[in-house]
Amino acid sequence: MKKIARILIVLLIALSLFGCQKKKKQTEDIYIVFTSDVHCGFEGNINWSSLKAYVNKLKSKHNDVLLVDCGDYLQGGPTGTLSKGDFVVKLMNDMGYDIVTVGNHEFDFGMERLSELMGEMQADIVVSNVAYTGNKENIFKDTPEYLIREVNGVKIGFLGILTPTTTVSSTPSNFMEDGKYVYDFYSGNNGQDLYDKVQEVVNEVRKQGADYVIALSHLGSADKDGVYNSISLISHTEGIDAVLDGHSHSVIFEDEYPNKNGEDVVVCSVGTKMENIGTVIIDDTTGEIQTVLISQYDEEDQETLNKLEEINKDLDVILSTKVTETDFDLSITDEEGIRIVRTRECNIGNLFADAFRYATGTQIGVDNGGGIRASIKAGEITYADLLEAAPFQNQTASVYATGQQILDYLEFTTRNTQKIYKLDGNAVGEAGCFAQVSGLKFTVDTSIESAVMLDENQLFCGFSSDARRVKDVYVLEGDEYVPIDKEKTYTVGSTNYLLFEPGDGNNVFNDCEPIIFEGITDVEALKNYIEEFGLEQYRTTEGRINIE
Repeated sequence: MKKIARILIVLLIALSLFGCQKKKKQTEDIYIVFTSDVHCGFEGNINWSSLKAYVNKLKSKHNDVLLVDCGDYLQGGPTGTLSKGDFVVKLMNDMGYDIVTVGNHEFDFGMERLSELMGEMQADIVVSNVAYTGNKENIFKDTPEYLIREVNGVKIGFLGILTPTTTVSSTPSNFMEDGKYVYDFYSGNNGQDLYDKVQEVVNEVRKQGADYVIALSHLGSADKDGVYNSISLISHTEGIDAVLDGHSHSVIFEDEYPNKNGEDVVVCSVGTKMENIGTVIIDDTTGEIQTVLISQYDEEDQETLNKLEEINKDLDVILSTKVTETDFDLSITDEEGIRIVRTRECNIGNLFADAFRYATGTQIGVDNGGGIRASIKAGEITYADLLEAAPFQNQTASVYATGQQILDYLEFTTRNTQKIYKLDGNAVGEAGCFAQVSGLKFTVDTSIESAVMLDENQLFCGFSSDARRVKDVYVLEGDEYVPIDKEKTYTVGSTNYLLFEPGDGNNVFNDCEPIIFEGITDVEALKNYIEEFGLEQYRTTEGRINIE
């Protein structure tokens, strides 16, 4: 039924573009188009040029149309990563955004860079819940906690609410001075600090005469966001009319949740990478708020298409830019071309795991061999080469895990491993989850049959016996490897795909306490690590993984 309702409402808004929906003049209605979690996905379900055409069509029929965004636009693809956000801001300026808030990934290029980009952004920026206690420069000192726009005589207040987990879902050091956190997003008291701060801002907006209050929320609606999700915020506050939600990449058509007074608040979320675009329609006569998701719009704006083509040409130049050079291969295969990244330690696997450990600041780094998709050949290495090896644009992440959980993870990832890795010119014993590791070394005894059990969805669900084929597991502490302690808690860095999703059926870490939900992209982690440490240490492998 929801799908049918969604189709009907999409048809209704399509009709409204041509003046057929309501009896009264359409210019009396207020339209707010919104995006969220674009993550550089300008050519998704809705092409960026289609968004422009859609907004232009609305503006041709209605006097007052606003375009807003709920955060996470700067990072998530080559357009943002390679230009450090510059291309994204230029595209958003061309699009004509009116109001935006920031998401946790706006911080991925560092505070100084974000400050520069905020200065270039032509849209008004609003952030309602940021506190600064440092001695340097607060980049949000001139950023308002709310904005009020008067449209057709109606005052609409906009809040920008950023997830309090930002300090750990981007790069933690960005929010520190002299090793101490100086930025906080009202993360205390089990969510109450956030609720109180938002309520304070809402009260002020109402005091200033706002007829409607709309939250541009980068909180998310998923359970993993705990007390900080938008649904919890609504239940602890009053005075908000609608929440346009982002961060969790959820698709929410038009839900309503009761606030602390039992009054319904509209919630809508568009997903990620232009899966949908959203529209809020405020009927100026009845006061009704309606939200609509558009998942397909065939018209395109030629000027925007031309801009995208220009950006792609500039990207090609950057993609060919040299990162480093080497006189040996970083290879996922052996000398005969047999793939080993899913069965054995290899130099490119060590590089990936080391880069993730460095990017997350953890004791241990791991990566799934199936996520390393291409070798990097000797010679000049460009950014395009790194993207071929790491094409998925996963974010780095980290958790606290016990020694026992790490041992279980290693058992799961080596369940297919055989004493030989090739037979008759083909790889054998492969598993996409096979662990490439950093800060660890271990041995796999292939004479012991794996006791790993999988459920009907091929997810790890335990062991059929006490037999273990992984043995002699050591953790690097300082300059020495020491035996792993089952009871001890370690920090583990990898990607969100492996730690939280669960990638390749690995759910061992899914219930671990997170440190970083989503850090920089995997390819950015590789680039940063190579530029810092070079590649000479990967001329040979180190015996991190031994097979017997």
